[in-house]
Amino acid sequence: MSEAVVAKRYADALFQLASEKSNLNDLLEELRVVKQVFGENKELHAFLAHPRVTNEKKRNFLDEVFKGVSNDVLNTLKILVERHRIGMTTDVVDAFETLVNEASGVAQGKVYSVRMLSDAEKADLEHSFAKRLNKSVVKLENVVDPSLVGGVKIRMGNTIYDGTISGKLRRIELNIKLGS
Repeated sequence: MSEAVVAKRYADALFQLASEKSNLNDLLEELRVVKQVFGENKELHAFLAHPRVTNEKKRNFLDEVFKGVSNDVLNTLKILVERHRIGMTTDVVDAFETLVNEASGVAQGKVYSVRMLSDAEKADLEHSFAKRLNKSVVKLENVVDPSLVGGVKIRMGNTIYDGTISGKLRRIELNIKLGS
């Protein structure tokens, strides 16, 4: 089974728990902090994945490090450790965030541009794509890609909206090749 499928299963279980308790946003914030901690501390992952450290020591360590988080998040981390899947923590958080966004009508994507977009430009894109995709909110992360020449490319899930100059040139080239 692929890691993405397994991560989604953990996220689904956590989502159902949070839905029943009506604390989706609280859990999402806690999970974002957990993801940040794992991202900033590579030693943490190495310790929790080490085969010579007992599961009991790992559970006690998690209790100490993540004192302030809810039991649901802490128990999920402990299960990931026990099943040797702690490396999937960020994937589980991302899958959980996707589920929360879907439930609340929020879409996330990436906008690729030659330069960093201003807040106003990004807000305009988010607003127009929210209408286009029939979502209440669209959140875009700006990624600078100097190879684009000009324009923007937006990726929403598996769909790419290419408004770049290089993309238009490729389409013109393709039309010329097909026309001749």
